[in-house]
Order: sequence, then structure tokens, then C-alpha cells
Amino acid sequence: MARVTVEDCIVKIPNRFDLVMMAAQRARDISSGAELTVDRDNDRNPVVALREIAEETVDIASLEENVIKGLQKHVEFDEPEEDEMDLLAIQQDMQNEIGSIGVVVGSEDDTLSGDDEDESSADDVVREFRGDGNDNADAEDSRGR
Repeated sequence: MARVTVEDCIVKIPNRFDLVMMAAQRARDISSGAELTVDRDNDRNPVVALREIAEETVDIASLEENVIKGLQKHVEFDEPEEDEMDLLAIQQDMQNEIGSIGVVVGSEDDTLSGDDEDESSADDVVREFRGDGNDNADAEDSRGR
């Protein structure tokens, strides 16, 4: 066979796109040093690959498997470095501390206000905790002087 056409190979591999992928894979294999199964006859690697497919001198199933392996991508997951792990641990500790402070303020609400009213707001509790008091008249007197 002097020249190979797609029609000679389409009988072996009915899908033209698959044929192109298989021939390209075989041409890459030839370029990387795979042994030829037909005479080269001064042809380039893609033509030799098509001739091999047309004459069925290569295993099409193994070509298809090589195409699939060549197209698969291995996604490598980056493991966090020690510094990042330390930072994450510190952030987690801070979040736990903030959460526990909120629980303490909420649970000491009755003890800080000195009365058993459940209606005191968080702002009142914070003001009493700081020692600001929650009487607006006292605040106005101290500003007016």
C-alpha cells in the first residue's frame, strides 16, 4: 500500500475521531522509540501509524487503552504545611475561646445584673461588666459637668 487514506482505516476503527486519536497515539509511540510493525518506506510517523492500523499489525485495544491513560490526569492534593496547620489550630482555639466567653456572659447575666429579670439585654450586661452602669441620667450628668 503506497498511501494510506482514512477510508482504509475506517473499516478497522469506525469512528473518525477515535481513529485520529489512535493514530496520533501510535505516532507518538513510534516517535518515542516503539518498534515498527510495517516497513517505513520513507513515510512519516503518522502515515506509518495509519498503515499499521489499516493492516492490523498493532493491537487496537492496547492503543485505545494507551490513549485513555494518556488523557487521564492525576490530581495531586496539596497537604497543608506545618505553618498553615499551626495557624488553623490557633484560629480554631480563638473561635472556641470567643464561643466560651459568649456562654460565660450569657450564663452570668443574672449574677451581673443583681436581679432575677430575664429581660436584660446583652448591652446591659456588657455595660455592667465594664462598670459603665446602665442609667442614662448618670451618663448625662457626668458629661454635663
